[in-house]
Amino acid sequence: MTDDSVPMGQFADSLRIFAGSSHPELAQEIAAYLNTRVSEIHTERFSNDNLMVQLGESVRGKDVVIIQSFTPNVSEHLLELLMMIDAARSASARTIHAVIPYYSYARSDKKDAPRISIAGRLIADLLGHAGADHVMTMTLHSPQVHGFFPVPTDHLTADEVFVDYFHTLDLSNAIVVSPDIGHAKRASRLAKSLGIGVAAGDKERQSDDSVAISTIIGDVDGRDAIVFDDEIATGGSVCELVNLLEARGVGRIILACTHGVFSGPAIARLAAMDKVYEIVTTNTVPIPSYKRLPNMRVLSVGHIFGRAINCNLMGQSISSLFAFWSEKWIGH
Repeated sequence: MTDDSVPMGQFADSLRIFAGSSHPELAQEIAAYLNTRVSEIHTERFSNDNLMVQLGESVRGKDVVIIQSFTPNVSEHLLELLMMIDAARSASARTIHAVIPYYSYARSDKKDAPRISIAGRLIADLLGHAGADHVMTMTLHSPQVHGFFPVPTDHLTADEVFVDYFHTLDLSNAIVVSPDIGHAKRASRLAKSLGIGVAAGDKERQSDDSVAISTIIGDVDGRDAIVFDDEIATGGSVCELVNLLEARGVGRIILACTHGVFSGPAIARLAAMDKVYEIVTTNTVPIPSYKRLPNMRVLSVGHIFGRAINCNLMGQSISSLFAFWSEKWIGH
């Protein structure tokens, strides 16, 4: 057992961790923190394109944790997760915990166009119907999606690792900036934790990869800016905001997000931003080498999921992970 792992005690033999194909590296980190291993799974693609998933060892009477992030190919990874949950239920698992570090369908939280599905709720229902007893996720794009799940759900935050990292930097002239007034509360919590100010952009989304930010609310002139968002997908929002910040004469710019999706033109856009000093994200989604820019730093959240899993299995309160800001860092 390493210094960064926890003893599982009486639960060591009852725990079974399985990793879907989306992010096996994070699953290995979580298992190492829990001082256990990732069990094998077997998948097969039939000639008619049907998928078969088989758990590689018995789970009868065991506590099963299945780790799967909703990354491309999202539909494939979703189906694989549902089949793994169903297989564990059919094999008489005692409990089934679906760990979804990045729940991409949290962006589909309302009916904002005619005749569309509220897919965030639909997927949440499917997880319950498949047999999940419990869901664990991190930094939902729309916090209200937490209420869509029909089973107990832990909505974790990655802000702990951002606070730890940013406390190592010189923040004497820094301000936290949210690209969107609607998400300014997250930026405000980070700013309070770091003892600095906060500002926000007035954003209007025009399409999936295009936004317009008309102005920045707050005093950013001549300051260093930490642009803080839940995710960076195509990079449209941060690109627009960085242009506005440059026009306002800001100094050093750091981009920070929990989910570094970096889809479509994102990497090209980020690489072209000479004013951006650093891009800080986490490993809720895998970031392959070809997406890792020289100024990119990836922080691990494996220990956060490991602590949450440990608390659940040991019957301990998990509230400290949710009350992180008031109990640990505000005023630190």
